[in-house]
Amino acid sequence: MQTRRCGPGQPPWWPHNEPWPPRRRVHDGSVRRGHFFWRLAAVALAVLLLAACGVLALAWLAATGLGIGAVSPAGVAVLLVGGGTFAVVAAAFALSRVMRRVAMPLGAVMDAADRVAGGDYSVRVGEHGPPPIRALGRAFNTMTGRLEDHDRLRRDLMADVAHELRTPLTVMQGKLEGLLDGVYPRDDRQLEELLEETHVLSRLVEDLRTVALSESGALKLQKELTDLGGLARDVARALAGDAAAGDVTLEVDAAADLAPIAIDPVRIREVLTNLLSNALRHTPAGGSVAVRVAATPGGISVDVSDTGTGMTPDEVARAFDRFYKGPESRGSGLGLTIARGLVVAHGGEIRASSDTGSGTTISFTLRRDGDATHA
Repeated sequence: MQTRRCGPGQPPWWPHNEPWPPRRRVHDGSVRRGHFFWRLAAVALAVLLLAACGVLALAWLAATGLGIGAVSPAGVAVLLVGGGTFAVVAAAFALSRVMRRVAMPLGAVMDAADRVAGGDYSVRVGEHGPPPIRALGRAFNTMTGRLEDHDRLRRDLMADVAHELRTPLTVMQGKLEGLLDGVYPRDDRQLEELLEETHVLSRLVEDLRTVALSESGALKLQKELTDLGGLARDVARALAGDAAAGDVTLEVDAAADLAPIAIDPVRIREVLTNLLSNALRHTPAGGSVAVRVAATPGGISVDVSDTGTGMTPDEVARAFDRFYKGPESRGSGLGLTIARGLVVAHGGEIRASSDTGSGTTISFTLRRDGDATHA
């Protein structure tokens, strides 16, 4: 039977092949960086001293070889001592400048990187030193700024999603509890209301999925040559019932000979549906919504205009933000965000213009890049 002996204070579970007490290990990143910079300074100082001594030796050899003047051994000693002293002072001065201009900014970036790794995205570093070091600090500050914005957007998105999902879930829970308790009759009308709430949830989840795919660049487009004017007329016909119910005139102005363009018709139909539905919701009875499809030098532009109450400059600036809704909006706040994501995924641009009391116009442009390939 093999026995094991433990040293003074050594626990019995301690591995026999490791010393006791354990050697102290340095885990502090700042201490390791301090050692690194001191070693770097020592190496740099040694290189500078060797270079200075080499220059002095070459100068002395050149002088004696060319016979410029006889140099006594005492003079050589004085020359070497004086030159060495001068080299040490010059090297120390140069090294201090290098440390101050290069090592200190680099150390600040390393310390800030540790804080970012710990989740502190508010840290910034000073942009000073040589041009490459300043560029490094500027790039680091830009990176941390974007990380901070993304972290804020992520938190806001989670809060907004929880808020939007809570409403239909609360309604469904109340209805189901009422049905089970006998408060509501178990008839088709109650079931239809529950089914409508499930449709709201389904649309919200699908909208969130579309937003996530478009913003991450993972949205796959199935492009084909499409008559954009005809597509706009199809969407207008599908929404004609909503327009008639709200006593709103819906018109489409598109040239019959408009050349087809390579787009994903399903996604652009979704864009048009969102824009027209939004315009119809914000247009009072007796108003009008107009869709204009026209050719541009590089593609096709689409304008959706309404005669609603319009938006303030602040509302225009935030119109495409996720879950942003105006005071009178009844939607989820994702319609314009989805439209923007789908248009940008096509390589196009979208913008909003409005004046309070005079209606709103949402315009987007699609380029013809790659039409020949898709044809």
